[in-house]
Amino acid sequence: MLRSMNRSFDLPRYRLGLGLAALGRPAYITLGRDADLGADRSVSAMYDRASTVLDAAWQAGVRYFDVARSYGRAEEFLARWLEARALPASAVVVGSKWGYRYTADWRMDAAVHEQKELSLQRFRTQLTESKALLGDRLALYQIHSATVESGCLDDERLLAALVEGRENGRYSAVGLTLTGEGSRATLERALAARTGGIPVFDVVQATFNVLEPSLADALRDARRDGLRIVAKEVFANGRLAPGNRRADDAGLRAVLEPLARTAGLSVDQLALAWVLSHSFVDVALSGAATPTQVASHCAAVARALPEQVLDALRPLAEPPARYWTVRASLPWT
Repeated sequence: MLRSMNRSFDLPRYRLGLGLAALGRPAYITLGRDADLGADRSVSAMYDRASTVLDAAWQAGVRYFDVARSYGRAEEFLARWLEARALPASAVVVGSKWGYRYTADWRMDAAVHEQKELSLQRFRTQLTESKALLGDRLALYQIHSATVESGCLDDERLLAALVEGRENGRYSAVGLTLTGEGSRATLERALAARTGGIPVFDVVQATFNVLEPSLADALRDARRDGLRIVAKEVFANGRLAPGNRRADDAGLRAVLEPLARTAGLSVDQLALAWVLSHSFVDVALSGAATPTQVASHCAAVARALPEQVLDALRPLAEPPARYWTVRASLPWT
């Protein structure tokens, strides 16, 4: 039986969204970012970069934009850009996240870049902060990196507050993002979450890529159950992009690069086309840091991969434990 879905919310039909994790703060976990952004990571330089990339995405047809309280000034940058372009709330769908607090004070060398707390008080505080910047443009509000262990999905007061915010029109939909080896268990718990008999979640945002495809069946089932699906980290934090020069990924590149050439694609286009070959994915997030990357990603949206290419990509899947260990080892750049 399908869950009772929040029918007032839907994601844009264009299946590519733009995430500002790499553009809202000076440091982030993306291989090749040094070459993309250069040395000037001042607030003004980063806003100019974000604005340029947002312009490119808008002109290409992107209408879903993803930010978070922990992405430095991402919410502020997006709000400034929307205001400068005089775009009404109805023109875009904005998703943001609460739970992490940005702690790096705009420093590249910060020992800790963000601090996590999935409490009712953190939700209330950060919703006020998000609304102050995004106003009625805030459509989707998500628990950032929910886990079973955090207890957030068992906190009845928190779940009730999430639903209340939706019912009171502070946002249109409630979501959660998944992380780590426990993502499947977290998704199962989220699907079962109810308050007053009402399903809590409308959207799940999950890591899904060539190297970490383990949630495919669970996400397919969630989509059938009525949730909208947003795929994040589709380039595996740069491991599935042309800028990856990580020594331990030499074997990966040796497979991807000739396969991409055979398909007439770049490596990032191949990775994105693979994600979008799964019909349960509503929107895949581009973390583009340059207009050139936006153009590359948009060019892959309509590309269908032949079966022999899909077959050749399957052996690249890593055990989840290995994938998440590698991800945790990547540097902030």
